[in-house]
Amino acid sequence: MLKATILTIFPEIFPGFLGVSLTGKALKDGLWQLETVNIRDYAFDKHGSVDDTPCGGGAGMIMRPDVLGNAIEHHHKGGKIIYMSPKGRPLTQKMVHQLSKEDHLTIICGRFEGVDERVIEEYGIEEISIGDYILTGGEQAAMIMLDAVVRLLPGVLGNAASTENESFEQNLLEYPQYTRPIEWKGRKVPEILLSGHHENVAKWQHQQSLQITKERRPDLLEKTLDSK
Repeated sequence: MLKATILTIFPEIFPGFLGVSLTGKALKDGLWQLETVNIRDYAFDKHGSVDDTPCGGGAGMIMRPDVLGNAIEHHHKGGKIIYMSPKGRPLTQKMVHQLSKEDHLTIICGRFEGVDERVIEEYGIEEISIGDYILTGGEQAAMIMLDAVVRLLPGVLGNAASTENESFEQNLLEYPQYTRPIEWKGRKVPEILLSGHHENVAKWQHQQSLQITKERRPDLLEKTLDSK
């Protein structure tokens, strides 16, 4: 079972969308646990100050190493410590699978202009980014990452096979999906999907995945070639 400890100055944000649908049911059923920690509780003044001006000048404020370090040392129980950061390694499905095998994740949600670099060095923190854009804080990114991780935990989806052909699992984007009605607004479900010929359907789906990936994410095909 995965236990996720979130270090944040806005614990009220959680569980957010993690508390509904499959992740919410899994949380209620005890398939994973969520602990939120208010970093301000570990400040050293009555105001709960967690940030200060950057050394060397610059805009914004930086999260203090003594305050954040204090919170980490009180709540880190082993496993990876992750800092959601735009300068981190891009989150991939391969990383998600690796994280889903962890027993405990401690996730730091940054605010302001970031955290003191010494904290990252001291605790061997892994920086992860969910994309090439900037958010107001790491809480949203942490929830997105946890959503991707939790759905891979045993028992959450119910059918492990349902993830096998999803986008990114084979460095390919997923093929188009269809359901009833067979014809809608003059558009029909491709005949091959109604044929009942499973081998031909599988070939069609694979070809569709290749074509879509080539058009939209050719970098994924390059990764596949590089791995061979």
